[in-house]
Amino acid sequence: MKLALVQTDIVLGNPEKNQENIIKQVKKAAVNKPDVIVLPEMWNTGLALEELESLADRFGKPSASMLGELAAKYSVNIVAGSVADLREGRLYNTCYVYDRNGKEVARYDKGHLFGLMKEDKCLHKGSERVTFILDGVKCGVMICYELRFPELARALALDGIELLFVPAQWPHPRLQHWQTLLRARAIENQFFVAAVNRAGVEKQVEFFGHSTVVGPEGNILIEGDEQEGTLCAEIDFSLVKRTRRYMNCFADRNPQMYG
Repeated sequence: MKLALVQTDIVLGNPEKNQENIIKQVKKAAVNKPDVIVLPEMWNTGLALEELESLADRFGKPSASMLGELAAKYSVNIVAGSVADLREGRLYNTCYVYDRNGKEVARYDKGHLFGLMKEDKCLHKGSERVTFILDGVKCGVMICYELRFPELARALALDGIELLFVPAQWPHPRLQHWQTLLRARAIENQFFVAAVNRAGVEKQVEFFGHSTVVGPEGNILIEGDEQEGTLCAEIDFSLVKRTRRYMNCFADRNPQMYG
């Protein structure tokens, strides 16, 4: 499977400008004919939390649904990062996923909200983890801060996923946390992790990019710098099975100790 990670800047509180940029970036990424294009977190609005009610998508429209159209146009799966989404009077941080036909195959609402930024004062918490199939591969998603919750990653691994997507807006000075946690989630669950972090500056907060693909043994397949750009990596899922056969942590679990 060939992945294209779109590491882009985001204009705070300007969905129209961000949509224009994402259309351009997806078009550029599609030239290399990837199997999956992946976007960062909250790319439609940035972290304009106090303005989300007026800026957010409505049931994934127009921002997320636009990516369904692009998926069909370029015959590519798109993990649409996440968007601010207003549904039934509640605001969510939502990841939509589209297959090569432009069909919505998954919708995941961020379930762990970042108290330090008061996300929980503006957004409604999701309550269910989500898995989906892309080109025959079972996948899951966690959004940004959720990388700090290994129990969610393990639950997704026990659901049978082989590839975890992590759209994010992760800032300095926590680059070392980002790099360490991505590798930890991959190693402990013996699956691939594809994480897309935004670039740029927002209200004096610097986002460092470093979008990354990690293999099931913790090896870095590709890691970006701090600039905008698209990173491509090819992954071989036979490595997941080989890693799990060699060191079968799942067979050696003792759930009685931790429920």
